[in-house]
Amino acid sequence: MSLYNHSIYNTQQIRKCEQLAYEQFNISPQVLMERAGKAVCDILLQRFSSAKNIAVFCGGGNNGGDGYVVARLLHQHGLVVTVWQVGQQDNLSTEAKTARQACKQSGVVIQPFHVTADLQHPDVVVDALCGIGVTKKLREDWLIVIKNMQALDVPVMAVDVPSGVLADTGQVFDIAVRATITVTFIGLKLGLLTSHGIAHAGEVICDTLQLPNELFSQVQATAEQIQIKSYAHYLKPRSRDWHKGLSGHVLIVGGDVGFSGAARMAAEAALRVGCGLVSVATRPEHAAILNASCPEIMSHAVKDVAQLESLALRADVMIVGPGLGQSDWAKSLWQYIGGLKLPLVVDADGLNLLSHVAKVKENWILTPHPGEAGRLLKIKPQEVQQDRLQAVRALQKRYGGVCVLKGAGSLILAPDTLPAVCDKGNPGMSTAGMGDILSGIIGGLLAQKIPIDVAAKLGVLLHAMAGDLAAEQGERGMLATDLLPYLRRLVNE
Repeated sequence: MSLYNHSIYNTQQIRKCEQLAYEQFNISPQVLMERAGKAVCDILLQRFSSAKNIAVFCGGGNNGGDGYVVARLLHQHGLVVTVWQVGQQDNLSTEAKTARQACKQSGVVIQPFHVTADLQHPDVVVDALCGIGVTKKLREDWLIVIKNMQALDVPVMAVDVPSGVLADTGQVFDIAVRATITVTFIGLKLGLLTSHGIAHAGEVICDTLQLPNELFSQVQATAEQIQIKSYAHYLKPRSRDWHKGLSGHVLIVGGDVGFSGAARMAAEAALRVGCGLVSVATRPEHAAILNASCPEIMSHAVKDVAQLESLALRADVMIVGPGLGQSDWAKSLWQYIGGLKLPLVVDADGLNLLSHVAKVKENWILTPHPGEAGRLLKIKPQEVQQDRLQAVRALQKRYGGVCVLKGAGSLILAPDTLPAVCDKGNPGMSTAGMGDILSGIIGGLLAQKIPIDVAAKLGVLLHAMAGDLAAEQGERGMLATDLLPYLRRLVNE
């Protein structure tokens, strides 16, 4: 397995890899096409072993060439294969022409696609229409092909990238293929792991096409995929003489009238990932309730800044925002907090208050969802989603510190590091309180002297993994607090 399997590349970097493969290692484009086709063929035969009839949709570029190789190899394995040829074939590359000719000579039926074509009912569809070539809205005739393909309602294997998905961003203009499995080549693409692309890619399998590590070491990746094994040493067992003071003290500021639950969830999450002490500075109306509902929380009634100051002196990390609101009470506390040197985790209304008066700090972690990110950047949430990588870079540049852009395929960016992507998590986590749990996790890790960038990445990953474990009982109806027992399990594995 390549050392670079979890690096993420843009289309320009992928093409650079292909160029180096030929120039330095004498691996021709034709060889890469054969390897790509074999990778898809092998996975299809393994995952859909009962399939007998396959429809392969081939476009006019090299992605279509990969499809012709897939069709030929499946035919050689005794499957009934039909290739539906889409678009002009006159401009095929030399490699794609060779692949098409070999496919035709092997006995595979190749037919031009038209709207009235009888697609019959294949067991599996292979999408080899566009690959990484999509950079703009597809023409109407291509959209018709995709609609017809999806109407078959059978498993779809996408070759490299589902057609209609922008490989670099995950943006989808109109419609795109919804794949069951995407087999991507050489390196992971960001568009498969974030934004709308993550919903279209299905299971993503990366095949490096046997390219050597020496090649990848010459190409700077765009981002990295977060892996728990990279951070396991931060969660090693504690010595027998450990005490709670060594695990840090988190102070949570939040819980305006009617929102005490947000502060409580953040507090419990911090405790469940191993923080030694957690205090909550909240409205006087909530102090007793918080302490009664979770006696491990030290709950403090705070009317004004003067009462917050003494609490801040004892804390190692502050989480500000869960249920904070934007009242005069919240604004006065936020103004004081902005001048502190304490490491901060800022979420929810803390971010909304920040959007009114921008500050720059290097020792805070900001955790906006697309709506909050839009307010921080003075753009629409849709613009954030169109290019999430650009958005997280803009956030980090404007506000400093570490930025976590939440959502499907959360992005984490710290100074002087590659952006990190978390492709775990599930739709069941789209519910109230999940952001409060995340801020508590990150703050709890940060209090344990874990470096700020690692605390953000590891926190996002633990949050997503706990959500996936909770989803084993069903995504619909999942509560944010359902993650808490799984967090404890994960930090002790």
